[in-house]
Formats: sequence, structure tokens, C-alpha cells
Amino acid sequence: MWKYYAVLSAVFAALTAILAKKGVSGIDSNLATAIRTTVILVIVWGIVLVSGAVSKVREISGYCVTFLILSGIATGFSWLFYFKALQGGPASMVAPIDKLSVAITIVLGIVILGEQPSWKVILGGSLIAAGSLVMVLPDKF
Repeated sequence: MWKYYAVLSAVFAALTAILAKKGVSGIDSNLATAIRTTVILVIVWGIVLVSGAVSKVREISGYCVTFLILSGIATGFSWLFYFKALQGGPASMVAPIDKLSVAITIVLGIVILGEQPSWKVILGGSLIAAGSLVMVLPDKF
């Protein structure tokens, strides 16, 4: 089932880039990020409340909370830089460069989490990295 969620994530990430590019024109990128974040907060907390998951808040360990806070900080910076990049560059270039995060995640998964990637993961990550890098090469050498 996780693969379906991953595909849906990719579809909505693509929509995010296009919609954000339209929305960030003419306003401060940090303000745009704040508006987007507020919408996300309302939606996600609504889902948590409706699903009843809020009752499990007290069960979360300090260890998990620490890493979720750190993840939130990383996400915040990612969104701030993403919107700033979208404000100045074309979505068709910004989004693929942003997807270098896939290759970086593979490397960090190996180094930090001790994951053992298959040859397909290594090849796929390498192709994603190569494709992203090709897009930033100047048109003329």
C-alpha cells in the first residue's frame, strides 16, 4: 500500500510546485510559506482530531518528539528555500533540483540509518541525481 501513497505524494508534490509558483508571484516567499504552513496545520490537525489519534499524544516518547521537532525544523527550512527558489526560477527547473533530495536521502539512509540499498536503489538514485545535475548545466559550455 505504501507505493500507492508514494505515487500520490509525487502527484501532489508536482501540483504543489505549480500552484506555489502561481501563488508566490508578487508576494514575499516567507509570507507565502507561512500561509501554506497554516493551511497544512489546519488540515493535518483536523485529520488527527477526526481520527481520534490526538488521544495518543501522551504516549509519544521524548526520543520521538525530539526527532519530530528536528524533522519539522528541516521541513521548515526546506519549504522556505523551495519557495524562494520558485520565486526566482522556473518550476520546471526548481522541482527537479529539489528532487536531488531523493539521492541525498539514499546516501543519508546508508550512512546514518545503516540501510542496505539494492542495486536498483543505487542506480535509480544515481539517475535522479544525474538528471537533476544535467538540468542545472549551462546551455553552452
